[in-house]
Amino acid sequence: MNRTQLSQLAVLACVAKRGSFRAAADELGIAPSAVSHAVSALETSLGLRLIARTTRSAAPTEEGRRLLEVLVPALSDIDTALTALSDGRAHPAGPLRITMPLLAAQDVIAPRLGEFTRLYPEIELEIATDDRFQDIVEQGFDAGLRLGEHLEADMVAVRVSGPWRGAVVGAPVYFEQHERPSHPRDLAAQVCIRRRFSSGSIYRWEFEKDGRALSVDVRGSLILSDQTLMRRAAIDGAGLAYIFDARVHEDIEEGRLIRVLEDWCPPFDGFSIYYPTRRQMRPALRAFIDFFRWRG
Repeated sequence: MNRTQLSQLAVLACVAKRGSFRAAADELGIAPSAVSHAVSALETSLGLRLIARTTRSAAPTEEGRRLLEVLVPALSDIDTALTALSDGRAHPAGPLRITMPLLAAQDVIAPRLGEFTRLYPEIELEIATDDRFQDIVEQGFDAGLRLGEHLEADMVAVRVSGPWRGAVVGAPVYFEQHERPSHPRDLAAQVCIRRRFSSGSIYRWEFEKDGRALSVDVRGSLILSDQTLMRRAAIDGAGLAYIFDARVHEDIEEGRLIRVLEDWCPPFDGFSIYYPTRRQMRPALRAFIDFFRWRG
C-alpha cells in the first residue's frame, strides 16, 4: 500500500460513514469531485466496486463492507494514537464521546458529573443517550455503557455500578380495583404500563425464580419510554409498572406504591462501560473509566 492509497482509504471510510460524497466532502473540507476521484481511483487500483452510488446516496458494496470492517477500526486506532500523543499521557484532555441509555446517564453518571468536570476541565465530554446498543467503533464513540447484555468478544467491560433490581409496583388506588398478582402469569388480568425502547420494540417483562426465567408480554393502553414518566403514572393509578427499585424505594417506603412479585425479581449485574480491546486507550478515556469504576 502506498501513501496515496492510505488517503484514499480515509476518504472511502468517510463516504461510508456519511452516506454521500457531498457530505463526506463537507466533513473533509475538500471538493466533492476530489472525493469521487479518490474513491474511483482506489476502486480502479483494486479492481473492485467498493461504493454503490445513486443520485442521492452512497453505500458500501459487499466488498466495500468487508474492507470497512477492517479499515474503520484501523483508522480509529491511528487517530487515537495521534490524539494520545497530543494529549500527553499524564494530562487527560480532548474530546471524549460516550453512548449510554438515558437511565444510566441519570442514575449512574449524572450525580458525579460535576466532580468529574472539576477534576478534568480539559476533557470535552459528550454523552449521547440511546437505549439501543451502539456499535461504538462504527458510530465514532470512545466507549459505551450497557446493562446486563452479551458483549462481543473484542470488548472489555468495566463495572460502573453495583447490582440492580427491578420492582413491579402499583398505587393503593389501583389495588382497590385489582387483585395483587402472586405469579407473573397473573399479569394477564392486570393493567400494565408498557415501555417502548428507542429501537421501537416493546419491553417484555422479565422474571426469574429458583433458576427459572420467563418473560411476559403484558397488556395495557399506556405506553411510555421513560421510567420517570412510568413512576408518575403508576403513582396516579394508571396501572402496574416495572421499574428499577432504586427509582421507587422511597415511594414504597412512604406508601405511595405497593410492590408485588418481589420473589420473582432477583438482583442482576448493573451497568458496565465497554470499549474495544484493540483500541489504544486515550488518557481521557482512562480518566473516565478510573473515575466511574465501581469499587463496591
